[in-house]
Amino acid sequence: MAKNIFTEARFHDEAAAREWFEAARWPHGPICSHCGYDKHYPTKITGRYRCANPDCRKDFTVQTGTVMERSHAPLTQWAVAFTMGCASKKGFSAHQLHRQLGCQYKTAWFLHHRVMEAMREGGLDLPPMGGEGQIVEADETYYGPMEQPQTSERRRKDGRPYTKSGTNGPANKRAIVSLVERGGRVRSFHVPRADKATVSRIVADNIAHESRLHTDESKLYTFVGQMFGSHETVCHSAKEYARGDVHCNSAEGYFSIFKRGMRGVYQHCSEKHLHRYLAEFDFRYNHRAALGWTDEARTVAAVKAAEGKRLTYHQPRQA
Repeated sequence: MAKNIFTEARFHDEAAAREWFEAARWPHGPICSHCGYDKHYPTKITGRYRCANPDCRKDFTVQTGTVMERSHAPLTQWAVAFTMGCASKKGFSAHQLHRQLGCQYKTAWFLHHRVMEAMREGGLDLPPMGGEGQIVEADETYYGPMEQPQTSERRRKDGRPYTKSGTNGPANKRAIVSLVERGGRVRSFHVPRADKATVSRIVADNIAHESRLHTDESKLYTFVGQMFGSHETVCHSAKEYARGDVHCNSAEGYFSIFKRGMRGVYQHCSEKHLHRYLAEFDFRYNHRAALGWTDEARTVAAVKAAEGKRLTYHQPRQA
């Protein structure tokens, strides 16, 4: 009989939840969120510490400096949100969290989007994917209608638009480009338009040039493919999906998981938040069971990744 994880103390006892978050974020003891000093003094409030650095002396908690900072939601609710986000292969909706916690929907939405923000990877310090002799697959897909359809300025020789409606792209849908290491990690991008310049820049900037690049027959990759150790393609239009170890099936499999989750769990996603949903699916794929991750280890990794991130929709007032 499967174990019901939600019977654990951290989901219904605030002290147990705080201890669990502290163990996940600070396995060797509290570290000041302001200056990084590893010594502290206890305060009269349980769970609040004072930095022992004479130049700092600021108070901090396990929520300080994370997506949970300044949140009024109890840590028991945060524990449920992180656990559901990391244990559900195809995601969890804010409505599902709202019903699970018995809280207001706006509280569940608040928790949901901040857990997704914790899962987001980004910045200039991300190492290139692949490497010598390794395979990286690149592919693009389209999901959901654009909220502001783009009109194409390109015309045929007789002056007619390329499409009946005069719009760009496949049915004016949102473009997504994903790079997948064979047997490894994925990195996804929501782009305004999947044209040759945009796709080439993403591929060139994120994949080690010693790698073997695998794509379909799309002309988007013809030029950028020359930068890599080899560029091998399969011709989907000719019903060719694999030729030896040359294929894009890993990328197609990732798109399958993403679209099943978006259609079956979320059902609707605003375009301005699509990058955050992609980050959520990327995180779970990069911490999947096939790479040795368990639900608990994946949840701890998400809590650690929450450090140094904030998600605010109101700009702070200027002093």
